Parts: sequence; C-alpha cells; structure tokens
Amino acid sequence: MAAPAQEKDRITCHILDTSLGRPARGVRVKLELNTTAANASGGHSHVVPATKVFESQTDDDGRIKVWLPYSSATSSGEVPVYTLEDVLGEINGASHWTLRFDTAGYFGGEENTFFPEVTVVFRVEEGQHYHIPLLLAPYSYSTYRGS
Repeated sequence: MAAPAQEKDRITCHILDTSLGRPARGVRVKLELNTTAANASGGHSHVVPATKVFESQTDDDGRIKVWLPYSSATSSGEVPVYTLEDVLGEINGASHWTLRFDTAGYFGGEENTFFPEVTVVFRVEEGQHYHIPLLLAPYSYSTYRGS
C-alpha cells in the first residue's frame, strides 16, 4: 500500500544552487499578497483580505511545500492564525503575489552574493496551483513557472 501523498499549499517553490549542483536548503522565504495589484486588476472590484504575509524555509531538497503565517520578532500580541488556503479562498479573481528569497542569508552575507534578495512577483488565478523554481548562484538567478 502506498503512503498517502503529503499535502502541499497551492503556491510552492524550489531552489537549486547551480554553483554547487544541489538543492539550496535552509533558505528563508517570505510570500506576500500584493493587495494593491489585486485591487487594480482589470478595473474590477475584488474582495481582497487585509495584507497577509507567510514565511517558510527550504527543506533538505530545497523545497517549500507549506507556508506559515509570518510573525516578526518585534511584533507583540496574538500569533496570526490563517492558512494560505484561507487567504486564497477569500480572493475573487486574479491576485498578485511576491516571493522574497533571502539569498544573502543563504550565501553567508551580502558580501558573498550580488543579489542579497531575489524578489519574484507573479499572478495567481483562482483554483490554480503555482510552483516557482529558483535557479540560484552567487552572481545570477533564473526563475520560471514550474509544474
């Protein structure tokens, strides 16, 4: 009997360190809903939740399959409790999202990479799954819509 498939969020990513030829593990990544772009999309009025930010860290295979609500070290009060599915379920129509990859942290400091942060903005349609791979090296990167 096969093991049950591991659940994953509708937005996932994968980072490969092309300079080493292996997955980039331990990279911190933030995922943010861009509410300005979501509201302006096609001039239509969309229901968009308040700004939501998620975070995660790549696993040993360089992948992020599940996002947690972001809570900064300086924020006080209640811990945010929402899932990516909750936020996506509140959006009618297309929305714009931003991935922020902490490449300086991965490479051991800003002096070790030309790109201390890689930022990718992309459009999400209702009901679709999005996989955003990042091919990374200290002085270059590339990305595309994966499957």
